[in-house]
Amino acid sequence: MAVMIIVPLVAFFTAYSVTKVPEPEELVNNQISYIMASDNNTELARIVPPEGNRQNVKLDEVPMSVRQAVLAAEDREFYSNPGFSVSGFARAAVGQVLGREGAGGGSTITQQYVKNALVGDEFSLSRKAKELVISAKMAREWSKDEILEAYLNTIYFGRNSYGISAAAHAYFDKDVKDLTPEEGAVLAATIQAPSSLDPWTNRERAESRWNYVLDGMVGINAMKESDRRKAVYPKVKDPAETAENTQAVGTNGLIKTKVIEELEQAGITEEQVNTGGLKITTTIDPKMQADAVDEIHKKMEGQQQGLRTAVASVDPKTGGVRAWYGGDDPVGFDFAGAGLQSGSTFKIFTLAAYLDQGGSLYDQFDSSPVMTGDAQVNNDGGASCGTCSIAEALKQSLNTSFIRLTQALKGGPQDVADMAHRLGVAESLPGVGKTLQEKNGKPADGITLGMYQSSPLDMATALATLSNGGTYHRPHFVQKVENSNGDVLLDNTKDEGDRVVSEEVANGVIQAMQPIAAYSNGNSLAGGRPSAAKTGTAQLGDTGENKDAWMLGSTPQLSTAVWVGTAEGKPIHNSYGGIMYGSGLPAQIWKGVMDRSLENTEIEQFNTGAAASSGYTGGYAGGGNAGGAAGAGQPEEQEQESPAPASPASPPSPAPAPAPRQPAPQGGNRPPNNDLQNLLDGILNP
Repeated sequence: MAVMIIVPLVAFFTAYSVTKVPEPEELVNNQISYIMASDNNTELARIVPPEGNRQNVKLDEVPMSVRQAVLAAEDREFYSNPGFSVSGFARAAVGQVLGREGAGGGSTITQQYVKNALVGDEFSLSRKAKELVISAKMAREWSKDEILEAYLNTIYFGRNSYGISAAAHAYFDKDVKDLTPEEGAVLAATIQAPSSLDPWTNRERAESRWNYVLDGMVGINAMKESDRRKAVYPKVKDPAETAENTQAVGTNGLIKTKVIEELEQAGITEEQVNTGGLKITTTIDPKMQADAVDEIHKKMEGQQQGLRTAVASVDPKTGGVRAWYGGDDPVGFDFAGAGLQSGSTFKIFTLAAYLDQGGSLYDQFDSSPVMTGDAQVNNDGGASCGTCSIAEALKQSLNTSFIRLTQALKGGPQDVADMAHRLGVAESLPGVGKTLQEKNGKPADGITLGMYQSSPLDMATALATLSNGGTYHRPHFVQKVENSNGDVLLDNTKDEGDRVVSEEVANGVIQAMQPIAAYSNGNSLAGGRPSAAKTGTAQLGDTGENKDAWMLGSTPQLSTAVWVGTAEGKPIHNSYGGIMYGSGLPAQIWKGVMDRSLENTEIEQFNTGAAASSGYTGGYAGGGNAGGAAGAGQPEEQEQESPAPASPASPPSPAPAPAPRQPAPQGGNRPPNNDLQNLLDGILNP
């Protein structure tokens, strides 16, 4: 028994004698994380740790009622105890021996301060013993007011707020000196469990704890019983309105969000980013980014009110995202990563699947009206090339030829979906779920017309894969992550890529796409720079209006997807009121972004010498010369349209956010009880 008493006492006093208690200001470690452009010099965003927004306040700046609320909540004997609780330590020791992680409790304010500021919250007997030693010594070296002041300036109150001053702004958007007793009790109540006791998300439990605090204030004579009876639970602010730990403007805020998501997928938590002083080097090219945003703003001037656009540029040789624009609201809806109906841009995947099965660009396809199930598909305005090569049909964006091509594939529309996924189109998207399929898990023939949803990033990535000779690189925003010591936590610079289709197939699609930029209202790139492009639109039901317009195009150095539409899926018009097509504003934005992004860079040529050209004798090939209805410049009205999806998804709209996109209206003269005909009839025939 003597040994059991003497040994712990000797250990305690030995530790006590050698332990140094630091000053409060020595305990704060404010390390800002920086999100940098690829030049490592241009700052895109910075993430200030919550402690970095902490403002030390003197104890006399904190209203007495607020201090007393904290004492009532956490340590009602604070001014009389020796800085530690022997009973609390005993409970923790027994819990450690019995393996009860929830054991413990009864920690004094001094112990809480020591735990949070010095020893951490690891569940171990040695850590608890260290906490006890430091708390005992601190209680002798510091005054009670000094301990309480340090505690109030460092304790976590939730909402990324460390310290009473930050908490006052986070919950009530006011200075701490202006807090009422009821508001002080709200803050004191959160200390026990900040996340689960936030009244914005758990009002019932938060108010129960608040009542406990007020009752405790009465118990320690800090509040009159009459005032307690009159107390009303105060209104707190929406946490989204008071969040200030991220500093980013415009679309850089959306880039920051994509970076955080990518880091989490790599095992680097948001807590590490928020507090670890990381240096995050992104793939964003600062000049390309600045030029893209400037070009978008210029091109959007004078356009239809409520019109939105998204731009994603990807390096085909690395997968790095070089420029990104999903909107100007740093915390708003990001259209560049959203699921959007892709229109005729999707025809390139049908062509890739066909070439992958041995087809040729020169194989002939009939462009007359065609049946898919019980529905008839036509070309906009009755356009036709008669029977022409599939390359010519792609240039003219003839729906009927590509429905026949889809039907000629060994696996039908599933082959189109599989090819799109191979090249880089995501298999699932937020707000959409699994992509490129009906509820039965299979796609319809209309997949080739872009009836399903994909994101601008997906489309830019897939074209980047084709532009890179069929080698896929995972799209990414982060090049490298280093901690405050210079240690590399993540390095994405050594990705060698994966070959997903043959070089012949990839080059064949690129060859077919090369005439399209010039064919689409003369949107060739400056200086004769070659490009591979495809326009696309999605019509709004049988209204004769379009709701989505695309331009997708690349060079060997850069692949860029441009989408134009509205948040609600409303009709879109050009600046003079006409129906908008991909060959209009989207193509103009694409050309401007590409020209400025590639200015003063080498003009590289596509390697289309290995393009697929083998013969194919599939079901819809036929004789005749390629050409037909080709013209020097395709008018906007001739661009082919895609049907609305059967079950369009509304993008998630965090507040404040644009209204969700509505399902495209469908109607017109159609036979009853024919879903497929209802889907297509009146959409392809305005």
